[in-house]
Amino acid sequence: MTTVARALITAGAVLSFGLAGPALASDSQSGAQVAQATNPCAAKNPCAAKNPCGAAGKVDPKLITRPAGTKLMAGTPADLTKEGERLWNDKKLSSNGLACQTCHQGNAAFQPSFAKAYPHSVAMVKEKAGMKQVQLDEMVQICMVVPMASKPLPWGSKDLAALTAYTREVQKKFKPGAAAANPCAAKNPCAAKNPCAPKK
Repeated sequence: MTTVARALITAGAVLSFGLAGPALASDSQSGAQVAQATNPCAAKNPCAAKNPCGAAGKVDPKLITRPAGTKLMAGTPADLTKEGERLWNDKKLSSNGLACQTCHQGNAAFQPSFAKAYPHSVAMVKEKAGMKQVQLDEMVQICMVVPMASKPLPWGSKDLAALTAYTREVQKKFKPGAAAANPCAAKNPCAAKNPCAPKK
């Protein structure tokens, strides 16, 4: 075989590999994307984001302090509680897709002091607004402003009266130490026995 023939064969092989290379890379990339799509550990852990209750920034206490002389909207306790339960699960109250139930499912994320009669001191309120103690309706308001990244509810509104009434019912059933673990405080479920990890 002549030197020219060898050179032509070599060039042809290199050209052939060069053309096939991107296709192989694309197939490999496509395979990785499929694997990632089906990999339960590849999705972003919804709890990995910063705790909304720990979000940076202070809150103007005027936003959440009940104005003097304010009375919550009156209504029958049963009707207010029923409406409050609906609002407790309503993500439309927030600007970030959260509802009260998001953090407090199964009584999660309540401090033991939640069992105390209001007004009392609440760590989040003290940290964010500098208030030494808070009423229950004011607690609803800071939850609207901080975790749910929304505006406080109008003080005379049915929504505030209903959420306060339902929160009071939740409080009655709350027992310190018996609360479920906050789902966002748990470790990534893929971190313990990772099904994606290579077998040894």
